[in-house]
Amino acid sequence: MMKEKNLTIPIVIVSIAIPAAVALMLLAPHAKIDLGFSTHALPLFHAILNSTTAILLLASLYFIKNKQIKAHKTANLVAVVLSAIFLISYVIYHASNPSIKFGDINHDGVLSDTEKQHAGPLRYAYYFILTSHIILSGVIVPLVLFTLQRAFQERFDKHRKLAKITWPVWFYVAVSGVVVYLMISKYY
Repeated sequence: MMKEKNLTIPIVIVSIAIPAAVALMLLAPHAKIDLGFSTHALPLFHAILNSTTAILLLASLYFIKNKQIKAHKTANLVAVVLSAIFLISYVIYHASNPSIKFGDINHDGVLSDTEKQHAGPLRYAYYFILTSHIILSGVIVPLVLFTLQRAFQERFDKHRKLAKITWPVWFYVAVSGVVVYLMISKYY
């Protein structure tokens, strides 16, 4: 029974493994993998997943405030599934495509002084949003998993306390993911 099962160690392992694997994939110099199919539409797909997750999180909040427990649970579980699909798709995209630089008009992977000047101060706003999104994306994994665990264990007092932290962070990650896509999409 889930009430008695403590998943702390697996949650900690997953919470460390996912960001570490993504960081290694993004930071390690390596050749991009040819998957045999185009992955260029995936950033739009990611924005759709993130926006749908944000809508589900708003619905979840509405449902719990109106004591619609089953709908609240369903909205959160679907948001978790969409987030897992996002993670898999994100890894596929970044394993097969070079990183895009904000302002890289000629797509050579290097920002010239002219490109930097053209991007202007919006470039700093983009990198601030992107950095906060990336950091909080790593933070949200254990928060969501521990919040879910407490709900499944029917430890609702602890679930509520943690959800008050988890919800705004998760919502920010979902919304900022869409904002990052909208800002960078003209450079794809």
